[in-house]
Amino acid sequence: MELLNEIRQTARRNKLRTSLTGFAVAWGIFMLIVLLGAGNGLINAQLKQSDRFLSSSMVVFGGETSKAYQGLKEGRRVRLHQSDIDITAKEFTNHIDEVGAQYRTQGTISLGQQYINNEVSGVYPNHTKIDKVEMLHGRFINDIDIRQKRKVLVLSNKQAEELLASPSVAVSRQPIERLIGRYVNLDGLAFQVVGIYKEQENGRANVFSSYSAIKSIYGANTDDAGRIEFTFHGLPTEQANEDFEADYRQRLNMAHQAHPEDESAVWLWNRFTQNLQMETGIGIIRTALWIVGLFTLLSGIVGVSNIMLITVRERTHEFGIRKAIGAKPWGILRLIIVESVIITTFFGYIGMLLGIGANEWMDATLGHTKVDAGLFKATMFSNPTVGIDVCVEATLVMVIAGTIAGLIPAFKASRIRPIEALRAE
Repeated sequence: MELLNEIRQTARRNKLRTSLTGFAVAWGIFMLIVLLGAGNGLINAQLKQSDRFLSSSMVVFGGETSKAYQGLKEGRRVRLHQSDIDITAKEFTNHIDEVGAQYRTQGTISLGQQYINNEVSGVYPNHTKIDKVEMLHGRFINDIDIRQKRKVLVLSNKQAEELLASPSVAVSRQPIERLIGRYVNLDGLAFQVVGIYKEQENGRANVFSSYSAIKSIYGANTDDAGRIEFTFHGLPTEQANEDFEADYRQRLNMAHQAHPEDESAVWLWNRFTQNLQMETGIGIIRTALWIVGLFTLLSGIVGVSNIMLITVRERTHEFGIRKAIGAKPWGILRLIIVESVIITTFFGYIGMLLGIGANEWMDATLGHTKVDAGLFKATMFSNPTVGIDVCVEATLVMVIAGTIAGLIPAFKASRIRPIEALRAE
């Protein structure tokens, strides 16, 4: 208790020195936590966007030839056909699991006086796994819908709310699940609502129907099959995916009389390689953040070390008097070490709290900000926080570093001879 009281009196006599030491400690920890929190916010937002899709899936789009081939000029439009779906399903069974397709059109859906204009996607049952559609009520498109060309619809929760909206308060509050089983009008045709899914935050919500029904109604007079989507297995590395893509693209190019190496004729969106590239980028960002954060922490350690060196030098005369009246070297060593530990612990804790508070503020403000890219809205900042373990570890590092910084000059001070210390100015 006497030691603590003495340290408190010393801090009061040297307020500026104590404040500078504390600021160096608090600032180092504060900046480390804020930098890591901000970086985690950006990373979490990207992970949240990528998590919407199944990583082991691909989407195939028709493109435009960029090379002349077999007497045909470049610049030809390539549209995928039903035969391309058959090629995908039958010739690449070593890696491809479930094959589906999408046929998109724009339509007007109405219920009574309420209506919405929306993109309608005819899909296969596997779409709910590829794009991770979360059902709230009812069901998604199934195999029977495809075989029988059923006119069924799956709406988002917000689309259902719009169709059920009414000037009457009593009616406007009816639950959206009441739409399940009811018929709505799609461009003059009756479609039955069989499911309602949770609309994602990116602002892009399609109305889903069976691929066979939408294709027969809107694409009966065209050989355009829309886009192909499928799940796959057995491609664990980026090189394996690139080899598969080259073989698959070459096969489809041949079916459309395009150059086998023309990468523009058919476009492949490979979610697996996209995730690999994103993980590499995230790893680089994490490393960079830790390097910057540790250098910031190091600057605080250097500041503490310099101030402790100055502190010991200023108190050399005092230490000489203590030794002259019987103080042992360990007593002086303990005094400096305990003072260093208390100062770094106290101000380190303050820096940790301020850093956590800054991250919480970012989460409450920037964490709910969405960027409107026109076609969709994306969250660019999500959960910009740092685990409490990282906060405690950073504080402990600063405390240990501050202790070591005080230990070296304290050891020198404890070994100084009283007569030399009394002569020091």
